[in-house]
Amino acid sequence: MTPPRRRASKKFPAQVQRAIDAGQDRKAGDVVVLDLRPAEGFTDYFVIMTGQNTRQIQAISDAIQESLSSKGVKPTHVEGGDRAGWILLDYFDFIVHIFSPESRAFYALERLWGSADRIAVPDPAPPHSARKGLGAGD
Repeated sequence: MTPPRRRASKKFPAQVQRAIDAGQDRKAGDVVVLDLRPAEGFTDYFVIMTGQNTRQIQAISDAIQESLSSKGVKPTHVEGGDRAGWILLDYFDFIVHIFSPESRAFYALERLWGSADRIAVPDPAPPHSARKGLGAGD
């Protein structure tokens, strides 16, 4: 059995990167981008991320919408929310999926779209002062 195709982080279109950054600013975890262009999907990218609870999922969604809205970009469709355990933000060229850990495992989009290139997005580096051994007096 061949392992899923994985690539290291790469440069994404500006709007996709902006969504990733906004999600990570709200501590979204396990951020993955599925490049659906080779699979001839209905969108170019899925941006998949995890929030730990309903409030965090909503905060991630709000941050992404605010960040993109500041550049004049609004989702064409929003689904989920409240107690659903997930939110979907459809920006036509890319779709952001924000899941609880349980919903992410249930929907298993990475497995469902197994033919897509899976691009892991590294967690942002901690601020310089928060790095081990680089605090005051070190």
